[in-house]
Formats: sequence, C-alpha cells, structure tokens
Amino acid sequence: MRDLSRLLRPRSIAVLGSGWAANVIEQCQKMGFDGPVWPVHPTRDSIGGVPCFRSLAELPAPPDATFVGVNRHATLDVVAELAAMGAGGATLFASGWEEAGETDLQARLVEIAGDMPILGPNCYGVINYLDGALLWPDQHGGRRVERGVALLSQSSNIVINMTMQTRGLPVAYVACLGNAAQVGLAELGAALLADERVTALGLYIEGIDDAPAFAALAEAARAAGKGIVAMKSGKTELSRTAAASHTASLAGGGAASSAFLRQAGVAEVNSPAELLETLKIFHAHGPGIGTRICSLSCSGGEAGLVADLAATAGIDFPPPTEAQRQRLGEILGPIVFIANPLDYHTFIWGDGPRTTDVFTTMLAGYDAGIFIIDPPRPDRCDPSSYQPALDAIEAAAAKTGKIALPVSLLPENFDEDLAIAMMERGTSVLMGLETGLAAISAAQTVPGRTGWRPMSPLPPRETVLLPESEAKALLAGAGVPVPRGVSGPTLAALVPLSADLTAPLALKGLGFAHKTEAGAVRLGLTSLEDQAEMPGATGYLAEEMVTGAVAEILLGLRRDPVYGATLTIGMGGVTAEILADTATLVLPVAEGEIMNAMKGLRLWPLLDGYRGRPRADATAVAGLAARLAALMLADDGLEEIEINPVMVREKGAVAVDALIRRASR
Repeated sequence: MRDLSRLLRPRSIAVLGSGWAANVIEQCQKMGFDGPVWPVHPTRDSIGGVPCFRSLAELPAPPDATFVGVNRHATLDVVAELAAMGAGGATLFASGWEEAGETDLQARLVEIAGDMPILGPNCYGVINYLDGALLWPDQHGGRRVERGVALLSQSSNIVINMTMQTRGLPVAYVACLGNAAQVGLAELGAALLADERVTALGLYIEGIDDAPAFAALAEAARAAGKGIVAMKSGKTELSRTAAASHTASLAGGGAASSAFLRQAGVAEVNSPAELLETLKIFHAHGPGIGTRICSLSCSGGEAGLVADLAATAGIDFPPPTEAQRQRLGEILGPIVFIANPLDYHTFIWGDGPRTTDVFTTMLAGYDAGIFIIDPPRPDRCDPSSYQPALDAIEAAAAKTGKIALPVSLLPENFDEDLAIAMMERGTSVLMGLETGLAAISAAQTVPGRTGWRPMSPLPPRETVLLPESEAKALLAGAGVPVPRGVSGPTLAALVPLSADLTAPLALKGLGFAHKTEAGAVRLGLTSLEDQAEMPGATGYLAEEMVTGAVAEILLGLRRDPVYGATLTIGMGGVTAEILADTATLVLPVAEGEIMNAMKGLRLWPLLDGYRGRPRADATAVAGLAARLAALMLADDGLEEIEINPVMVREKGAVAVDALIRRASR
C-alpha cells in the first residue's frame, strides 16, 4: 500500500494553474497553513500575492503535496516530473479522462505516476483541517479542529455541501476520489483513519472498487475503535443486467450493497443529514452504542412522537425496572406515569439536582438515552432556563458512564455554538428527531465477522442454462435433497422410465427458464400415458411430488460484479416477486447468519408457527442454503443457482425446482 502521509499531511505545497491555483493559495492562507506554498507558472510573476517559480525544477525541494490545475495533456507532463523528483503526491483537477471515454489516457497517467500517490483525476482534492493544509480550489464551510471525523466522497459537490453543516460536527479531513485511477476508496479511507486525530469515517459511495479491501478497512477501523458510516447511491438501479430468474430482480438495486456494508460492520444511512448525525455519535462514543435505549422528555406529545418515529427506525424502548419505577416515582410524584419513553412533566423544570437525579436514574438502566430538548433560539429569546436540563444531561452521562444524546425536535432548534461546546465536552447533540433516531439506529450496527472477506468478483462471461435434470443431479451431489425423478428426450421415452415413481407426479418440460409461465408444468398426475407434448420443450422430467409441505421458500445465489456472489432467501413460489419478502447476504456466509436473515423476513411468523400453524423446519432450510453457498464457492463455473420453491416440511426441506446457469465452456 502506498504511503499517503506526505500528500495528506504536507509540510510544503506546490500549486500549478492560474485561477484554480489562486483559490488553493487563498484557502491555505485562510486556514493558517504554516508551511510554504509554491505557485508554479511559466509566465506569471505571482499568483494570489505569492511569487511564482517558473518550473518545478526551480522549487527549493520536492513538494510534499501538489495541486495540479492544468489541462489533462499538461497534467501528464507535470505528473511525470513530480514522480521523477520524488514529490509526495498530487491531486489532479482536470477532467476528460476515463469518464469521457479516454481510458487509454487515464491508464497512461497511472503508469507515469508510478509509486507516487495521485488523487483523481477529475478530482477536487483534499482538505486537512487539523493542520490547515488544503489542496482545494473552492470555498468550503469548515474550520480548524484538533480532532474530528474524516469525510471521503466520490462526489465533490456533495462533500462541499457537507462542509457547510452547522450541526457541531468537528471535521478533520475532507477528501475526494474523482476517477480513483490509482488510489481507491479503501486505500484512501485507511490512510485517513491512520491519523490518530481522526475519530470516524463518513463515506459517500457511488461504487466500491475493491470489496475485499473495503472489508479489511472496516475490520481495521473496528479494531481501532473507529466507526464507519456510508451513504450508498444508485440503489434504484439493478447492479447488473438481470438474468432470467426471480433472484435477479429481487437481489438487484441496493440489496447486495446493503448486505455487504452490513456484513462488513459498516453503518448505512439514507441521507447526508443522517450521515453527519451518525458521525457525531461515532466521534463522541465510537461504534456499537448498544440496543437498550430510553427516551426522556417533558411533554407527552414528544414522548408519543418519539415512540411512533422510533418504531419506524427500528428502535425499541424496554420498560424501566421496578427499582427505577420506584425511585422515579419518589422524585416525580404520583401524577407522572413512569414508562419508557418517559414524560417527566415540568414539575422539576429548573431544579438542577432533581433533574439530574431523574436523568441519572433513568439512564443507568440503559445503554443510551435520548433527551428531547429544543433550547429557544438565542437571537430572539433567552435560553437560560434550559441550562439546568442541559447540565443534567451531561451530569447523568458522567455519573452513569452511559451515552446521553440530546435530540432537538427540529434541526434548526439547537444553536451551533452550543452544540460545538457540548461536543467538545463529549456530548453529541443530534439535530432533528427523525434524523437523530435514524442515526441512533445506524450507530447500533453490529460489528462484522472477524476475518470475513467477500469472494473476488469474476469477469462477465456467457452462460448456458442447465437442463433441470442436470441441475438436480448437481444439487443432489452437493447434499441438497431433491425429489426422486427420471428424465427423457420425449414423453414416449419417459413413460416406461416413470413406472417406478410413486404418484402424484409432476411433469416438467425442459428448456424453459420459467416453466410455469411457459405452461410447461403439470402437477398431481397419476400417470404420464395420456399427457400431450409441450411445444418448445427440449426434453422432459417426471418427479414424485413433495407432500406435507408447510411453506415455500426461494433460495437464489448469483455472481455479483462487485461483491463476488450473493445469497437471496425469502418467501417463494409463483408470487415471490409480488411478495418481495427477501433478505440478501454476501458470500461467504455462515449457517447462523442465514437463520438470522430468515428471522428478519416480514413473513417469518408464518414459518414459525403463527396462530397454531405447523412450524416449518427453518434449520433444514438454513443448512440447505449453506450447502448451496459452499457449492458456489467451490465451483467458479457456476453463475447462478435458484431454487424456487424449496418445499419445507415440519421436518426437512426439498428443492423441487432448480434453475442453474453455468459459464459456457
């Protein structure tokens, strides 16, 4: 891995270009960068009030970091000279490379750079708010900090907007990837987190270039006690051209990327505001804040609203213990109903010691507490009466060692200076109730499995659909239960072969991806003698029908161009896509993880004996899925496996339909 330390934490900066270079110089001056900034221009005497050098060769020393703001063709020459002189790295601003179809030009750039790190091209650059070093040609909203989070984005404009936040989040670095021709997402993320002053990493992701490396980054971050939160775009588009299976549509879009982030232990959010609020929690408290949450407010309306919105965010509020009820009742009196969320009324408002006692007693029984509070705006009102409650929140956290999270109902209802002051004391104020709850839910992300890495993706290839008879034989060889059956090229050839099968029988025409839609499935037959040929069939399969099933499950595995391979599990049958009740996992996956995914389905109660229904053998399904995953891991030629349905009995499960695509030989 390349050493990015000189590029990210430079002691000297060179700038090339004119207008853009002047902006870089101005931003470094505003941030108080104490090292030299050397503008380089062949004809100008100065840029931004700083004397120019005519060429890179005239510089006093090889620069640690260089902002290259010249056109793409001149960029090639500049990068070659920087690499030859031992410069520490460069950010490349010019566009017109691979994003414009110039793949060869970008490849040549990478070759010229050699071991010298480059960010981009087509990249805004990097801001170091810790040391005041900016390779950044535009305005931004940040300030100098001593420690804080890093923002890494594949969109320059989105991260510029994030720097304008007034939420009290200390930002240590802002970095953009541009085309990521050389330095990729995981490499740059690791370099940012390597700075001890960086507390967490926030990502805006359009695509993951190296999933195994990203998983390694996430694991290293957890080991260092630093959380990663990501916002992934492009969820509404299929990740690849859909194959002719239910799995292709059910596992498309963001299902695979969300599964990957979850299994890697990375918190995923849906908006920039949620990203920033989650980062505040990670900055102050680290990842994995626990799932036992309490809520306190002085209004019944707020308590009810919290309960409603928390349910949507997946947050539960366990009831207080009997000891807590008794103590809270003693402090608050008989009128206050002790519950979680707690409406503590206003009887104690302004009484610092009693408020601290209530907050401490409640918070002590939980991992973290939500404290709804909206101080009056300081420009028109006097917020001083709210100070005892704010002090009590911080005191409760100090006394219990638990996480106390002040949350304002509206994002604009908490003054930025007050939020900054509380953050500097270790209290992260969350702004906006819905956003704050989403951030709390994201911060509860369970750490990923140690050592887990996704499979490396395979290049696109042509595939063929195996006849179901061959597919069933392959499954049986892997230990997957399948119905007893026989196959033949024609119905006439199949009739004598089926004599030993026990009715009722299923007759299937081969050569169809979706046999039901093609009218190539006939069920409940006592014999095959009177059956008519099926137009378009390339052969036939007769099987004993599975009886005693209590549920139908879909299992689908498919190669993924980014994450290697995925497993999708859900409610099956011909209505699988209508129900769309599925969970997706990225391989490799353990049997226990498959079982947990099944329990997360909306219709899991139907499998688990809902209202006296027979309980389906979910353990058998998880085992069957694990064997399919092992088959996919062991055979690079397999492109897609779908079983829809798996007929699940009270004891055991049988794969009654199989669609398998294999790479063409």
